[in-house]
Amino acid sequence: MPKIDFRITPAFGKGERLDVFLSRQIWAYTRSQFQRFIDKERVRVNGSLKKPSYKLRERDWVEADVEIPQPEEMQPENIPLHILYADGHIVVIDKATGMIVHPGAGASHGTLAHALLFHFPEIRSIGPEDRPGIVHRLDKETSGVMVIARSQQAYFDLKAQFKKREVKKIYLGLAWGKMPAPEGTMDWPIGRHVKYGQRMSIKTRSPRVAETRYKVLREFKDSTLLEIHPLTGRTHQIRVHLSASGHPLIGDGRYGSRKSRRASSRLFLHAHRLGFRHPDTAAWIEFCSPLPDDLVSFLKPIE
Repeated sequence: MPKIDFRITPAFGKGERLDVFLSRQIWAYTRSQFQRFIDKERVRVNGSLKKPSYKLRERDWVEADVEIPQPEEMQPENIPLHILYADGHIVVIDKATGMIVHPGAGASHGTLAHALLFHFPEIRSIGPEDRPGIVHRLDKETSGVMVIARSQQAYFDLKAQFKKREVKKIYLGLAWGKMPAPEGTMDWPIGRHVKYGQRMSIKTRSPRVAETRYKVLREFKDSTLLEIHPLTGRTHQIRVHLSASGHPLIGDGRYGSRKSRRASSRLFLHAHRLGFRHPDTAAWIEFCSPLPDDLVSFLKPIE
């Protein structure tokens, strides 16, 4: 049986539970399946057996005797997309809430990547096999503007722009309660939670710089509509920062409070505006998506 190994570093796995880390790195198996592998002595850390709850340390060497099934080739799926713009290099879409961007654990079909293969089959060779053309992501629950690469030139150029933080990203979000100031910045470093490795948090042993700016657009009785500008692109950054500030997003089932979670069945976060240099012409272009009807309808009763 093949052996898969990992070296733990401050930015890779440090502080995570062993079972959580493995389920994140090896997509074919769930956390509970890895717990069974660990019980069957098919996982070792530095040559020794550990419990699923073992917290990984810097320079740990993790070995797993598991077989990785060969993934089936992704098949195009005729899923409608709201296309805002398309040319030979890029496609800009308005992603609907509930759509997962690419395949992963528990999501083998019905993703944006499957839909893109149907509408733009030439992107199959652009980027990784399981995420063709994908240069950035939105959470499943988040709606709004995304850009996809339609050529190799665009793929590498857009990836570089995101890495250098040159892309302009503006979100609209409804936060619980009243913000402390009309404008502000949240800059707590973010990493995997010290206890719950599948969540991001400011309580982490491997912090990474994160910065989010906000501007109050409108105040309601129990909530505030915000324009949000993430300067960095950490996983769940906006949700984590607002939760840490005491003002979680309405409808956030993972990072919200009991009241904010129950206020809406849907996360109130929308990627409103996206600006970047066109990868072929270098001209600055921006695309905008207004609040979707369900979020507009949610605001009407509380106005």
